[in-house]
Amino acid sequence: PTKWQLDSYKEQREYLINGELKIWNGPLNEIVSPVTLNNNGKYEKNKIGSTPLLTSKEALEALDAAVLAYKNGTGEWPTMSVIKRISHVEMFLVEMKKHRTEVVKWLMWEIGKNLPDSEKEFDRTCIYIEETIKQLKNMDHHNSSWDKEEGIIAQIRRVPLGVALCMGPYNYPLNETFTTLIPALI
Repeated sequence: PTKWQLDSYKEQREYLINGELKIWNGPLNEIVSPVTLNNNGKYEKNKIGSTPLLTSKEALEALDAAVLAYKNGTGEWPTMSVIKRISHVEMFLVEMKKHRTEVVKWLMWEIGKNLPDSEKEFDRTCIYIEETIKQLKNMDHHNSSWDKEEGIIAQIRRVPLGVALCMGPYNYPLNETFTTLIPALI
């Protein structure tokens, strides 16, 4: 249906390092949809876009930027309160929900998922983020009190532990990426 067709070929040249969008002028990795097109009885591969084919140099730059931002646990994000980290993720979720149709469309074309499954993956991911936030708020509320055990007084504080790489599989790229990313962030 026309509603679910892609508007155009998406050539992405931007990549993010150290909070800055950089432009890639090197080779691109073409994205070919598993959904083939019937052109007068001839089936053709459907090229839907491309992404930067970055090198180990850019990967190491991204890693170095993440390590610098973490700053051995003294960076802005790891020292931010749980409530502030949650607030940032909640703002992200509000913005993410505004792009549901677009994300669902790309899930269908990029990995060949049908409409109901693509919608379920998007919705399930949003619910997962909301539930993770809810659970962390409950844990943080409980941990805001001081515990005394065998003469030792302590308070539990949850903070990011370091730099992490979060990747999702081909069949559930949105959901599985976010189920590792969101807990790592907050």
